[in-house]
Amino acid sequence: MADNKKPTREEAEAAVRTMLAWTGDNPDREGLVETPKRVVRAYEQFFAGYEMDPKEVLSKVFEEVEGYDEMVLIKNIRLESHCEHHIVPILGIAHVAYMPKNRVVGISKIARLVDIFAKRLQIQETLTSQIAETLQNVLDPLGVAVLIDASHQCMTTRGVHKPESSTVTKKMIGIFKDDQNLRSEFIDLVNQK
Repeated sequence: MADNKKPTREEAEAAVRTMLAWTGDNPDREGLVETPKRVVRAYEQFFAGYEMDPKEVLSKVFEEVEGYDEMVLIKNIRLESHCEHHIVPILGIAHVAYMPKNRVVGISKIARLVDIFAKRLQIQETLTSQIAETLQNVLDPLGVAVLIDASHQCMTTRGVHKPESSTVTKKMIGIFKDDQNLRSEFIDLVNQK
């Protein structure tokens, strides 16, 4: 949309009715009559990331860290996103690490950061970069590492139908990019069960 005017709820529901009719079904039959409302409510949840500010989530930091200067790693953050090409789910796990300089952020904030960007239409490469770059820009740590392993339903349920496939993306910034030992430590910790 050129003017970025968000359609009304009624317009969104009408669009869902059109898609239901396009599939060849009757949007007025009992099982579908409430579907447009349900789909719009679901989309509000699926794409809630557009309504949230990732920098605000990271704004509260802690500087009393008693000299802590080792990696902070939050593993196995479940993510649910949607591919911008087909609007089908991307389901996976994110692993996010950073090397603090003078301050840390509450660990739940990292998971919320992942959710904010995951709840937008995009590709996995963009999602990985957004998480890493935002963490780097807001916290100004020595470095950031993000690894995402996800299954894309555009590959598993349509097209090539490869349900066993997953896509791994990673973004290394600062010390994680420059220090092979630290990068290896991050990967080893991610792979530990």
